[in-house]
Amino acid sequence: MPKVKFTSALKRFYPQLTELEIEASTVSEIIEVLKDSYPKLPDYIVDEHGALRKHVNIFISNKMIKDREHLTDEVAGNDEVFIMQALSGG
Repeated sequence: MPKVKFTSALKRFYPQLTELEIEASTVSEIIEVLKDSYPKLPDYIVDEHGALRKHVNIFISNKMIKDREHLTDEVAGNDEVFIMQALSGG
């Protein structure tokens, strides 16, 4: 199963976040499964249409996902999926 990891910036809003192994074949399926453990977290990651929010990035095995609108990027059993809040400012 893919391992899903989160940045410490997200843990600021969701202190209980831990690395998870999630049975899923696409990024959108991972987001759906996250609702079970963290019901409000998907609202932070995706907008009301299911598209990735501008301030969030997702990487699969160190490569940024390509489909930010429908989250159809595929994940394999040994992939590491990293969900991070984009940081800006100075």
